[in-house]
Formats: sequence, C-alpha cells, structure tokens
Amino acid sequence: MNLVRRAEEKDIPRILELLVQVCMVHHNGRPDLFQGPATKYTAEELAVLVHDEERPIFVCVDENDRVLGHGFCIFQQHIGDHVLTDIKTLYIDDICVDEQARGQKVGTMIYDHILAFARCSGCYNVTLNVWTCNPGAMKFYEGLGLKPQKVGMETIL
Repeated sequence: MNLVRRAEEKDIPRILELLVQVCMVHHNGRPDLFQGPATKYTAEELAVLVHDEERPIFVCVDENDRVLGHGFCIFQQHIGDHVLTDIKTLYIDDICVDEQARGQKVGTMIYDHILAFARCSGCYNVTLNVWTCNPGAMKFYEGLGLKPQKVGMETIL
C-alpha cells in the first residue's frame, strides 16, 4: 500500500533520481531551454529543503519505503501588495512520478495529499505551472480539475 509523507533526508538519493527524470522530460521537449541530464537541486540543497517549513516536500512511498514520486511546494503570500490580495497560496513547484510507477495513481495521491495539506494550512488555493512541451502533465492536471490561471508566452528570436 502506497503512502504519502513528508520527505526526509534518507529520501534524497531517490529524489535526485526523480529530478533527473523531470529534467529529461523538459530537455526532450525544449532542449533550447533545459540542459540534460541535470537536477534542479544538489543533495546539499535538498538536505536543507526537507526541513524548510515554507517549502514542504512530500513523497509517495511503497510498502518498502521506496520513493515512487515527489511533490515540491512553496507557500506564497503577498501581504500589503498594491494590487494582489493577501491570500495564502501553496504553489506546487514540481510533481514527479517515477517512470516505472506511472499509471498507478501515485501522482493523484501526491496531489490529493498536497490539497489536504493546503486546506489544513489555511491556503486559499493551490497553483502550479506546467510546460506545454509536457502534454502528459497537462492532461494529468486537467484530469484533476485544474484550470489555467495565467498563460506565459514567448517569441524566440
């Protein structure tokens, strides 16, 4: 039975493997923007992040405590902003499910856990960004009921 919990330092080697998978999805879709293979964080940076209450990391593990996927989050709030309201948002910086565990509802478990965590933390909403070069992720998030909040656009020169 799979379970979602907060990431711990012992999970860092597996998280790094998953971060390479994330990088390669983006690299394959946009090699002009993303190097590959690479990781967004080093092991040392992750050792700090797993203890950061403002940037919670969740992992889905199997019955042997092997990490099958992760969800990196960041609390955001713009108190006293001239334009934006003071709502508290939990931004999902990254969700990754191991290529071998896809189709087993691991991503849904992570997302549902993040939603429950956000509610308990007094958040107004949960947001994320998804690259258009990752149609599988777009379909996954749309299937969970997420709707576009804003659209980033570019012109390559």
